[in-house]
Amino acid sequence: MDTRESGPEIARALIAGIEHGGGKAVFIGIVPTPAVAYLCRTSDAAAGISISASHNPYEDNGVKIFGHDGMKIPDSDEEQIEDELRAIRRDDVMIPELKLLDDNELIERYERFLDDGVAPDALRGRKVVLDTGNGASFRIAPEVFRRAGAEVRVINDRPDGRNINDHCGAMHPEGLAKAVVEELADFGVAFDGDADRAIFVDDAGTIRDGDEIIYLWAQRLNRNGGLTNRRVVTTVMSNFGFEQQLRDDGIELCRANVGDKYVLEMMIERGAILGGEQSGHIIDLAVHTTGDGTHTALVFGELLAQAEKPFSQLRTFTKMPQLLLNEQVASKPSLDSLPKYQAALAEALAKLDGKGRILVRYSGTENKVRVMVEGPDKALVSRIAESLRDVLRDEIAAAN
Repeated sequence: MDTRESGPEIARALIAGIEHGGGKAVFIGIVPTPAVAYLCRTSDAAAGISISASHNPYEDNGVKIFGHDGMKIPDSDEEQIEDELRAIRRDDVMIPELKLLDDNELIERYERFLDDGVAPDALRGRKVVLDTGNGASFRIAPEVFRRAGAEVRVINDRPDGRNINDHCGAMHPEGLAKAVVEELADFGVAFDGDADRAIFVDDAGTIRDGDEIIYLWAQRLNRNGGLTNRRVVTTVMSNFGFEQQLRDDGIELCRANVGDKYVLEMMIERGAILGGEQSGHIIDLAVHTTGDGTHTALVFGELLAQAEKPFSQLRTFTKMPQLLLNEQVASKPSLDSLPKYQAALAEALAKLDGKGRILVRYSGTENKVRVMVEGPDKALVSRIAESLRDVLRDEIAAAN
């Protein structure tokens, strides 16, 4: 589980339910979600469950379920489980007061896996700032970075059950950027609540998103002959400038739906070894079946050490202006059923004249609608995104 105050109660409920059903539950402790995936597929476990709401505020919580192969279960299985839960839900369930003890042997196995992802002393002489977001990586990430030889300063590593993701971590890397500059560090990394994603800051204090990290990683693999099929997988959110530069470099970019589960599915389907999301989920299929922020950070730190130049001087690509706006909504009606929005969308597409993209979708974990607009003119992009957001806010509110 991660560090949310509701985690232990959910863990006890799961343990009681699994054992009532004839299974054996093994509690790992506070670890990143990818630790569950790794330990599940390298043991005789039938499944693995991570208790986390990822980047959401502490009030939210949930579960991510992995099969024995270390991959998230299919949507159809999730929906069946949810239907069965709704059918049997009742109010008289008592959760037993089980004592939760960390399994230090399993935690150490995961840490050794992270160690093995880079050469011994790969980060010797490098100064790194880690923002663990008061989340699941607060103990493990600093430990493995020090084992790799780095000089480490850690911020936001005092979880209290309620401060996870609270103006810190991958969702709020501004504090990390300031700390990197103050510490004269080589780079900084911010993790989200369950540490399956990582956002980077270069030595100049500039925030570098997942697109840029994937690009530099792909370039390294391509030079070494390790980029299978000269192909990477990202999502519909990735910047068009990224796609254009990869094409110029002779690398194909394939776009999946938003969600690391869908990125992984397309990676397997298209035979890609590297994939991820702009938000910092990056999947290294050579060693893992899911995004792992700590592994990503270690491997990228090794890449920087070998580059023999500061992070801020590493060339990536020219970004096309892109704006993402989020709006809280009370419900999620089909976007096709909203005539005012559809009219506004048609008008916006006409203004872009085929020289940009508009992507509007509902969040999968929150009651929010997300509006992403991309185009050659920053001011136009801003006007279109704000207009679409306002129309959606008003039309959805009126429908309720």
